[in-house]
This record gives sequence, structure tokens and C-alpha cells, in this order.
Amino acid sequence: MAIIGAGAAGCFAAANIAAQKDVSVTIFEKTGKALQKVKASGGGRCNVTHACFDVPELVNRYPRGKQLLRKSLHVFNPEQTINWFQQRGVKLKAEEDGRMFPITDSSQTIIDCIWQEMMKQRVEVQYHKSVERIEKLESGFRLHFVDQSSFDADKILVATGGFPKPEQYEWLRALGHTIQSPVPSLFTFNMPKHPITELMGLSVPDAIVKIMGTKLTERGPLLITHWGMSGPAILRTSAWAARELHDRNYDFQILINWLGDISDNDLKEQIVNLRKESGKQFVAHKNPFSLPKRLWEYQLQQCGITDEMRWGDLPAAAQNKLIERLLRDPYAVKGKTTFKEEFVTCGGVNLSEVNAQTMESRVVPGLYFAGEILDVDGITGGFNFQHAWSSATIAASNIADV
Repeated sequence: MAIIGAGAAGCFAAANIAAQKDVSVTIFEKTGKALQKVKASGGGRCNVTHACFDVPELVNRYPRGKQLLRKSLHVFNPEQTINWFQQRGVKLKAEEDGRMFPITDSSQTIIDCIWQEMMKQRVEVQYHKSVERIEKLESGFRLHFVDQSSFDADKILVATGGFPKPEQYEWLRALGHTIQSPVPSLFTFNMPKHPITELMGLSVPDAIVKIMGTKLTERGPLLITHWGMSGPAILRTSAWAARELHDRNYDFQILINWLGDISDNDLKEQIVNLRKESGKQFVAHKNPFSLPKRLWEYQLQQCGITDEMRWGDLPAAAQNKLIERLLRDPYAVKGKTTFKEEFVTCGGVNLSEVNAQTMESRVVPGLYFAGEILDVDGITGGFNFQHAWSSATIAASNIADV
């Protein structure tokens, strides 16, 4: 049994295949390290899965791949992921937003767990093995590598992760598979030289991001960086709009609601009450919206509200401008930033060519897929890892059964 790719899906599948069947399993990894994305994810903490235990609701957290996921997540869902790791001594914890991490807050805990399971099952890993082509034999396959070596296998599981360039899928096209063109998903927004970037490191717990010209909005924590904006609200927006933003060449406008779920009328009413009850207080010193101090001062500055201005003396024009900036603050985005170790692609093997109940190719019997090589992606890392665990488990079970 050959597995191409020593990432989350490949290693998880290897451990499960070998545990179920007395079979030789070899993983071929093109780089010099295994589980690199697991190591980098969640800022080195590893967002293993998401605490969402209702499958229909969980499926809706994936911009692409819903039909396949409806089947795969019924077989192996977050509850089973939690149990799998817990049975091997790794406890997970859920944060307020549902993201789940090991209680150690270290991705190395997850790596060690999967690796120990692989070694217990005597899985072999060969590094610096880049596939050039797969040859279909009368019985089984022959993998041809860039270094001119080859390897014969009865079955192959492709778990390479997504490729950023269409030509990197050529060896799968040669087998007859069609590929949905890959574009980046889960990326941050660049705002070169925008004054907001002077607030780098500042985060807002509940913001709403809207892409102008679309109906797309996402809500959640937002982080201001030295290059623009990041955080879950931005990353989720990038996932849902991956293809549209690619078509716009990552040149677009967004509106930020810094206050979360509050209407114009409610905000106006709050300000009217402030003017009555706190009229003598300086606007700069009375921040009623729990915004970070630096962001509040920045917004006042943008509205022309000086340090000496009191709530009772706030001109109507300045008040209206402040309301507009708090609820519909416009920003021009010029480009994106992705981090190759952690972020994902939208696109991959066409799902109509894969049996969702087995993860076997409908085009080439004996060829299986798991993880991000498929045209499936989620709105944050935990959803993508859950897809990796689920698809790898299904592939492993069916490979072991045959």
C-alpha cells in the first residue's frame, strides 16, 4: 500500500490502515518533514477540529464539498475525532468560538500521537520523493518518482494536500481525472500603507466584514496586522469568496462593522442617551462601545473629533460620521497574504469522480483520495483538519476491507 503525502490525511490514514489489516504501508513525502501543516496550524497549537456535533450544521461551514461531506461526516465526525485522540492519551479542549485544541496548547502533542500510532503499526516514511507519474499495471500500480526511482503498489492513496499551481496536478490528469482549478482560500487582506496598520496587534472580538458588491458577510474576531487585517472573520470571508476574489485579482473593497450586531437606530439611540447623561464628558475619554482604546482614538481622529470635544457639544455631522465609521468603515484591499505551511487551497480533484462512501476513484479503481487534494475546504483550519480525519478514516477502512 502506497500513500502519497505525509500530511494530516496521509499519516492518519496510514495509522488506521495498518491497524486494521496486516499490510505493508509506505508513505512517500516530497519534502523532508511530515505533518508540517499540523505543526504550523493555529499558531503552533493545532486547531484539531471544531466543536460542532450536528452534521447538517457542520456541513454548512464548508464553502465547497457539501455533497461528499454529508456522507463522510456521518461516518467520522468531530465527536469521533475527540474520542480517537482521547483513547491515545490526548485530550482536546473547546474555546468559546468552537475551535478545539489539545489541552497542552501544542501541535507537537498531535504530531507525536499520530506518529507514535504510525510507528506502532510499522508504517514506513520515505522523504524527498516527488511523484512524476503513476502507471496503471495489469494488477496494481507503479509510482515513478522525479529521482528516477519507482515503487509498485496494489493500491494508492493520494493525500498530497492542495497544490497552488494547476500544472502540479498533471500526473492526476494523466490518469483521467479532472481538476477544479486551484485558487487560494483562507488568506489575510493586504492594505499597504493604510493608517489602520499603525494599530497592528490590536484585535476586536466581534466585527462584521462585508465585501462590497456582494451579499457576503462574516462575523467574528478581527485582528489588525502590520500589513492589513486577519483573524477568523477575515479568514472565513476569504474562504467563502475565494473564487470571486481571485477573479478580482485581490483588488476589492470591504466594509467593517466594528460593533457586531447593532443597528443604526440602536446606535443613534445610545449616542442620544450619552449626550443627555454624559454630555459634559470628553468623547475621547468616554468610550461606551468597549472598543480597544487605540481603535476608538483612531476613529475619533478620522471623524475630526478632537480631544477637547464633549459628548454634549458633538456636532450632528461629526456624530453621523462616527456612526457611519463604526458600522460601515470602508477599506480598500490590495492583495492577500498566505502562509504556505498553514493556509489552504480551494479546488482539487472533481468530487463527481470520487465515491464519497469509499473515497475510491470512479475513474481508476484502486486509487483513493483523502484530505485537501479533493475539492473540499472549510472556513477555518479545524474544519479542514476534520475533513482530513474523516476522508482518511473512510479511505483506510475501505482499503483494509478489500
